[in-house]
Amino acid sequence: MAAYILRRLLLVIPTLFGIMVVNFTLVQFVPGGPVEQVIAQLQGGGDVFEGFAGGGGDSGGSSVIEANDSYAGRQGLPPELIEELKEQFGLDKPPLERFGLMLVNYMRFDFGESYFRKIDVTELVLEKMPVSISLGLWSTLIAYLISIPLGIRKALRDGSRFDTWTSGIIIAAYAIPGFLFAIMLLVLFAGGSYWQIFPLRGLTSDNWESLSLFGKIYDYAWHIALPVIASTIASFATLTLLTKNSFLDEIKKQYVITARAKGLSENRVLYGHVFRNAMLIVIAGFPAVFISIFFSGSLIIETIFSLDGLGRLGFEAAVARDYPVMFGTMYIFGLMSLVVGIISDLMYVLVDPRIDFEKREG
Repeated sequence: MAAYILRRLLLVIPTLFGIMVVNFTLVQFVPGGPVEQVIAQLQGGGDVFEGFAGGGGDSGGSSVIEANDSYAGRQGLPPELIEELKEQFGLDKPPLERFGLMLVNYMRFDFGESYFRKIDVTELVLEKMPVSISLGLWSTLIAYLISIPLGIRKALRDGSRFDTWTSGIIIAAYAIPGFLFAIMLLVLFAGGSYWQIFPLRGLTSDNWESLSLFGKIYDYAWHIALPVIASTIASFATLTLLTKNSFLDEIKKQYVITARAKGLSENRVLYGHVFRNAMLIVIAGFPAVFISIFFSGSLIIETIFSLDGLGRLGFEAAVARDYPVMFGTMYIFGLMSLVVGIISDLMYVLVDPRIDFEKREG
């Protein structure tokens, strides 16, 4: 197992390198870099893309500037100012040199400083991460706490009306887009058109610091209720049906028939033998489910509910062409995903020592 883990850890390096190469290359063809953002602001706002007649630019938009001799004249800005802006953002260097410097810095977890916020990217990510982790963790826990008992119940009553109706409900919930369900929750329960039960935005109230310990817990739960429900709804179907099918598969095995023949009670058979074996794949998949909810729901949910987390940070950085924040969040997301994949494999071995990934690879 140690050799398998070592191989997986070594694969993290080329995988991260590939992710950064692809994203850095794509950015070279996206118009509207940070220089253009500043120029648009200096010109009194407006759309940064209005200055482009066609064609792509490099990561700082410098190729667009150089490709059009009348660029500075059309913008009404002296070429010296544009060159100064490019130097300020570090975009006066060739793309390959910038990419190499970025990789060297990222190996030391030095992501630089945000172009427009003037804050170290690491500090910015650490500031936003608790919101996203909180949302992903609670969503995953609630999904497990509901899906496992429901899946067991469906397995025991397989083919009944209860099984049919609950399957229809969870599949319908799975089919509803997350952003649409989130908007519906806001309209119904956050003062949109009906009831003002939950707050419209944020993770805490303005008077958070003055609240008692119980008051802080209540306020936090009050604010996070709708975002957690919205991010959890789609994961119910997968976990519930996985639990049901795992139970059904175990119930049909020979050891269950033998246990019943020995006179063991049904509860002892189900929860003393079947449950332990059926839950292996469900419990071992906890890290993967968490990271899936963490990544897939963070942007939409955080944006709709005005939560200041990593998903919203990455989106705003992409819109503003804040490349240090963009690449820093991509790097962290990619690294977290790869590490969680290794942890998931370790969880499988922990809950079932019979699993041997080295033999499977061989």
